[in-house]
Amino acid sequence: MIAISSRTRTPFTILAALIFLCAGNLSLSVDTAKAAGPTFADPANTDDDFPIQGEYVGEVKHDGQPVRYGVQVIALGDGRFDAVGYPGGLPGAGWTPPNKISGKGQREGNGAEAIVKLEGIDWGGATRKGEIRQGAIVVLSESGEEIAKLPKEKRVSPSLGKKAPEGAVVIFDGMGTSTDTAKLADGRVSEDGLLMQGVTTKDAFGDALWHIEFRLPYQPKDRGQGRGNSGAYVQGCYEVQMLDSFGLNSKQDDCGAVYSVAAPSLNMCLPPLEWQTYDIEFTAPQFDGDTKTTNARMTVRHNGVVIQENVEVSKITPGGPQNQMKPLGPLYLQNHGNPVRYRNIWVLPKS
Repeated sequence: MIAISSRTRTPFTILAALIFLCAGNLSLSVDTAKAAGPTFADPANTDDDFPIQGEYVGEVKHDGQPVRYGVQVIALGDGRFDAVGYPGGLPGAGWTPPNKISGKGQREGNGAEAIVKLEGIDWGGATRKGEIRQGAIVVLSESGEEIAKLPKEKRVSPSLGKKAPEGAVVIFDGMGTSTDTAKLADGRVSEDGLLMQGVTTKDAFGDALWHIEFRLPYQPKDRGQGRGNSGAYVQGCYEVQMLDSFGLNSKQDDCGAVYSVAAPSLNMCLPPLEWQTYDIEFTAPQFDGDTKTTNARMTVRHNGVVIQENVEVSKITPGGPQNQMKPLGPLYLQNHGNPVRYRNIWVLPKS
């Protein structure tokens, strides 16, 4: 059972009513690249679990005082869900690591009448129950009475739609004004005007600020590296991972990681098929002739929150178009076989 400090134990006992406590990581952490089920790239064409998956925020009264918390609900296919509760609020919006509670739920029925049954055991060993219905998590008392409600919430990155500043180079607009891929090698655009994965900028860049907007597909039955995988390879060799890591304990290969170098300090991944942003401040490696004198560095903001702060990157990530470190390099958006979509990509060179 997950340990909760004595400082937060009592106020959040009711939170256990929502979810089943379990040890270890969520089942999503299983690492496999095999596609186990359907892939949805269009929010208008999904399944009965998709409207339930997402983030819920609300307050529960304890000793007459409101206590705020957030819950992330993750679809696993066939009406099964994982749930993660965050005392204080959602990641980046009130939660203070590391305390959180993990659990499970099962859907009954379809469409607007669907209910997800959540069952758990509190810290005292008592069985508690809750439900997801009509767009909210309902906390139930032992007698089945409603004692709190957490409405579903849709968060939007504060840098979503950010316009390219003066001096920036627009790589791909895709914001309803242009779908021009002239600055990209192998540029392909979907039927709805979005950039598809597997493209490389024709130009090379050094020190720069990158803005990238991306949307991960919904693959409820897939796991690990097979679930919405792509990556932004700055200079063609330093990867900031893109992956459906919503609700996970982030590692060095999850969304927001500098791949194989540094896990994100906070998992800011939103649910699949929501638009997300990376704002990457990149400092290129320096050379004296052919000898590297300083390593590359990155600061990464994911959906407006710093998750990598001036991280030193001493090695390249395999799979990019540039297989060695150089003063300049292109941006590569990886094709890992999943339909990741992009728009509003621009770069502001520092010099």
